[in-house]
Amino acid sequence: MKLTAAAVRSLALPTGVTDKIFFDDELPRFGVRMRAGGSRTWIVQYGIGGKERKLPLGPVSALDPSKARALAKDVLARVRLGEDPLALKHEAAARASETLGAQLPRYLAFKRASLRPRSYAQVERHLLVHAKPLHGRPLVSLASDRRSVAVVLAKVAEASGPVEANMVRSSLSACCRWLMGEGLLDGNPIIATNKAAQNGARKRVLSDAELKRVWNGLDDDRYGAIVKLLVLTGLRREEIGGLRWDEIDLDRELIHLPAERCKNKRPHDQPLSSAARAIIAALPREGDRVFAAFGSWGRAKERLDRKLGNDVAPWRLHDLRRLVSTTMHDKLGIQPHVVESILGHTGHQSGTAGVYNKADYLDERRRALEKWADHVEGIVTGKRPVAEVVRLRK
Repeated sequence: MKLTAAAVRSLALPTGVTDKIFFDDELPRFGVRMRAGGSRTWIVQYGIGGKERKLPLGPVSALDPSKARALAKDVLARVRLGEDPLALKHEAAARASETLGAQLPRYLAFKRASLRPRSYAQVERHLLVHAKPLHGRPLVSLASDRRSVAVVLAKVAEASGPVEANMVRSSLSACCRWLMGEGLLDGNPIIATNKAAQNGARKRVLSDAELKRVWNGLDDDRYGAIVKLLVLTGLRREEIGGLRWDEIDLDRELIHLPAERCKNKRPHDQPLSSAARAIIAALPREGDRVFAAFGSWGRAKERLDRKLGNDVAPWRLHDLRRLVSTTMHDKLGIQPHVVESILGHTGHQSGTAGVYNKADYLDERRRALEKWADHVEGIVTGKRPVAEVVRLRK
């Protein structure tokens, strides 16, 4: 019997049979599989490696007999050439289930072992937050889909700026290289995308009026304390945000940062001005971390910016370090090597100079930070200090 549309409609399962294949007389191994539940599926059966395989071609309701017959001929021709169409179909289905999002936990676990906590947090944010629109994409199609990647990067640039977009691009590219090495990706779609245009290094320095508005706009909470300490110490966001109580010596008025928490991989002792010490001393002790649960950096900054409105032009927390450096150099007369030491930079001790110069300038930095704290107080309160008194620690 040739399996025409009319012939298929007339087919019926024998009594007591729940599953049967009716083969076509003109094209051997091509047939219709009927089940007791009512399903009717075109199939092609073939043998390979001593095993019989049944490859579904599609439901009878969706494929007319001529189309199903043509598909069956194609399958049988591929089998004669040594292919296993069913195995290839299963492999394609498995690869389609291998998405970027499904592989990210493995990649992030790999990166966590080699990155500093702050760097890892950035990569995690880039891939889990900014690249979320790509999470559902099968890797098999992502390799050749530069457009989807470019769209994501363009949206990041629009929402968070070109610097953040290029950092996301770099994190995605590194992830794709790793996936290629794991045999999960055939190409890196990131390398052919454009970088966002940047206007060189940032030059943003808050004015005195902006600093006053920021300071007085801070709430009396953990985030407020963090930002005030960033202003007073000149330390980096993660260095203050990740402070532990065992890194603080209030008696010596000192923060001791271990090497693993510093960008230059060197331990750093930062003197505390009286104002900075007072802020820390007033904080409640809840666990090992000083700021264990102030919330999200991004959301806290957004709340502050909404409160500041148009009084302060767009700025970042890292701009506060530039403010400290610029003011100390231009207005307070602090020596450059002392400012560099406050910021945790080591350029002034590189090369031959670094071989012989091991000074930490602790007393000079203490005087400079106390002078800076007085300057900040004068700005935010409008009261300029009459005299400068600095207590030096032994």
